Amino acid sequence: MGLHNIKKKVAKFLAASFPSNKGRLGLYRIASYYIGKDVYIGDRVTIIDRLSDKKNISIGDRVSISSGVTLISSSSPNYSRIAPYVKTSHGRIDIGNDAWLGAGSIILPNISIGEGSVVGAGAVVTKDVAPFTIVAGVPAKKIGEVDMNENIA
Repeated sequence: MGLHNIKKKVAKFLAASFPSNKGRLGLYRIASYYIGKDVYIGDRVTIIDRLSDKKNISIGDRVSISSGVTLISSSSPNYSRIAPYVKTSHGRIDIGNDAWLGAGSIILPNISIGEGSVVGAGAVVTKDVAPFTIVAGVPAKKIGEVDMNENIA
């Protein structure tokens, strides 16, 4: 295991339970994830990827990622004998500016979460989410839209 892989593994481990958001952001950046400005990442966020992957997670500006979210950019059966017979998936996750990922949501590989979108708590995102769309459920489905023109009291 190379120095980069060790650094990434340690940074991810520490970030998941670091007490401050600023510290978590710094540790995730050390782990080679792109993170924009004014981002919030809650505790117990899990990122599952290959250690060798660099910049496979991209988080835009002002994104809010709630506690317990899981970002999966790589999925395989590892050493199982079924490995040659099942589909594995390795890819990117791109989260657009101003998106909000609800607590406990799961984002699978090769997914783009559009700008201003909302992923409901506990949702499992298996397909791209269009900008300003609200999704929820397992698998996540569109349940509404974010209306930026609506007056909120």
